[in-house]
Amino acid sequence: MAMRTFRPGRVPVRMYSRSSLAWRGALAVVVGLIAVVWPGITLGAFVILFAVYALLAAGVDTVRAFSSKRVGPIFGYLLLAIISVAAAIAALAWPGITVLVATVWIAVWAAVTGFTDLFLAFGPAERAGERLMWVLTGLVSLIFAFVLAVRPIAGAITLATVFGFFAIFYGVMAITRAAQRPDEPAA
Repeated sequence: MAMRTFRPGRVPVRMYSRSSLAWRGALAVVVGLIAVVWPGITLGAFVILFAVYALLAAGVDTVRAFSSKRVGPIFGYLLLAIISVAAAIAALAWPGITVLVATVWIAVWAAVTGFTDLFLAFGPAERAGERLMWVLTGLVSLIFAFVLAVRPIAGAITLATVFGFFAIFYGVMAITRAAQRPDEPAA
């Protein structure tokens, strides 16, 4: 049970109930199964979620533009809003390219992470075990980046499938956690 104390000496407040945790776990299992069985649909859903996010960001930036007291931020926020709307339209118009670009972006991130880890492995204060861990994580990141860069569409489908397995695992763990304490009220 997650507990959080807001002020010293106060009674902790429960952050979730058993039933909400069980429902969240069940939803995660369902989403995970959909992602594993239909990874293409999952990628399409990610594109739609990105477009919705970009449109929401455009709305927020527009509100920020007109709530500023200075002229400079108005143009900057309006420019960000226009870019966000353009990104949302492009994502919805060309979902395949959007998935491809996202996969290549993840590959670049993994490559930068891998090279950084390899660089950190040879720092002067690292012990042998730490060096080995940095080298291994760096190599795994570089291999991951290489696979995504060489086969981005297969990599995108694999990412959706891995997301599905993670969601299933998370859901099962949440349901298990909710079932562990049956004596607590199910609010």
